[in-house]
Amino acid sequence: MNQKLFYSLVLVVVGALFFIPFLGGVRLFDWDEINFAECAREMMVLGDYLHVHIDFKPFYEKPPLFFWFQSTMMHLFGVNEFSARLPNAVCGVITLVYLYNLGQKLHGHRFGWLWALAYLGSVTPHLYFRSGIIDPFFNLFIFIGLVNLIFASWKRERLGGAMTVPKREWTYILLGGFVLGLAIMTKGPVAYLIVCLVLVIYWMLSHFRWFISPVQFIAFSAAAAVVSLAWYGLDIYLHGPALMQEFLAYNFRLFSTPDAGHVGFPGYHIIILLVGCFPASIFAIRAFGPLFIERNYQREFRKWMLILFWVVLVLFSIVQSKIVHYSSLCYFPLTYFAALTLLQLEERKIQFNNWMRAGLILIGGIYVVAIVAMPILANHMDIVRMYADQDAFSQGNLDAKINWTGWEALPGVWLFVILILAIIWYNLRESVRASLTLFVGMAVFITLTLWFLIGRIEGISQDAAMRFFERAEGQNVYVKTYGYHSYGPYFYTKKPAVTNPNQYNDEWLLRGRIDKDVLFIRKASEEPTLLDSLPDVRKTGAENGFVFYRRTAK
Repeated sequence: MNQKLFYSLVLVVVGALFFIPFLGGVRLFDWDEINFAECAREMMVLGDYLHVHIDFKPFYEKPPLFFWFQSTMMHLFGVNEFSARLPNAVCGVITLVYLYNLGQKLHGHRFGWLWALAYLGSVTPHLYFRSGIIDPFFNLFIFIGLVNLIFASWKRERLGGAMTVPKREWTYILLGGFVLGLAIMTKGPVAYLIVCLVLVIYWMLSHFRWFISPVQFIAFSAAAAVVSLAWYGLDIYLHGPALMQEFLAYNFRLFSTPDAGHVGFPGYHIIILLVGCFPASIFAIRAFGPLFIERNYQREFRKWMLILFWVVLVLFSIVQSKIVHYSSLCYFPLTYFAALTLLQLEERKIQFNNWMRAGLILIGGIYVVAIVAMPILANHMDIVRMYADQDAFSQGNLDAKINWTGWEALPGVWLFVILILAIIWYNLRESVRASLTLFVGMAVFITLTLWFLIGRIEGISQDAAMRFFERAEGQNVYVKTYGYHSYGPYFYTKKPAVTNPNQYNDEWLLRGRIDKDVLFIRKASEEPTLLDSLPDVRKTGAENGFVFYRRTAK
């Protein structure tokens, strides 16, 4: 067995061990996880895999590819959290193997291993592979599409040699376009926009040199269009332009106005990447400065990664809605830069400096303190209540009966030890041991944190509401949130297909001649609401910041 195949198989095993176990150990989180899982479930209920629905109404915000993955898993393993998250666990394994093989091609085996390790052992890249959101596949498809276009340009310009770019020029063009088309089918045309922006900026920085021909760019775009039109085009042909019009309108709103609850300051994504991609982010910063890189094609790839990083960061800093995963495509160039720094530390071309040391201590210390403090504060809820939002809902969340044992601090203690060992070994120039300890240790830290804390966090934030929905499963009732939005009433009640369109009418549910009981849930508030004043609506209980009602059909 050759080295590349052996280490690819090792990464398959490592990725599977980290990403797959306990995927179903905690409920899906509102909004995105439950939203996407429900879209996949409704595909199965309706038997309609061409259109995306939510609450059995057309959902124009996302194309269907990721929901096809989820619904496939649901057919195999049932409608549950495990099935909803399993596609991204598979994506995580594919990503690690791809980064190792790409890195091996660019800089050799050790670099490929470091790149995969940096991705595995950084917080948000790791977490995304254990989630049920769309972005891991979306980002991977964009990145593979762009890399193939880069390789096509190298083949055209005889850069890199036959070992680096063994395929034919047009093979890279068409393969890259095809994979980019999959990205468009995953989340929409913004994938094409990002790649085009990267190409234009590279073209300008290269003094308008044609690194690929206009004909090749058209072929690349056509290949992407053929894949995406397999769905977009078919729907437009069958049902007219409504889907495309609504989808474009949604994306325009996303760019021009902030979503409710998703407003942020201009430097939001810089902070998110610095803290979220720890510890890769600390080492990546050094690679933005001068490095000794021997071969021309290696310097070219670094240039491409710089452009990709800044395009994504600037683009989504301009977008008014600030959501963590919008800048997640930066994880690929950022971990690439981290691997460059780590390799040069091993080769002693650069030194482990005070900035790296301070970054590991500062950001790592934030994680250590936050994790260790949680069980301590949980036993001093009077302090937490003083600093938490004072509204009735937030205070009610803190009433949740969570069993804190003190062992929840263990991940923080583990990380503290890992940071100490890594810093000592980096100081002693034992960089191979230090990097392995740091990034594998971080992957273990993330896993321990999820095991000890995520269920307790879910218990505080949404458990009472989700149990309310689960109790309604199989009952012949309508379930409705009042005054706030949630996808829980659809997925966790296993809502059947809509037969009475009146259920979309809030006024009918509140005052109309209903044909079956209605269960309402709202967030606690200081003042009474309409639900408290209607004579035939009965309050049935309250728990952890949520209030429950029932209106009985007559």
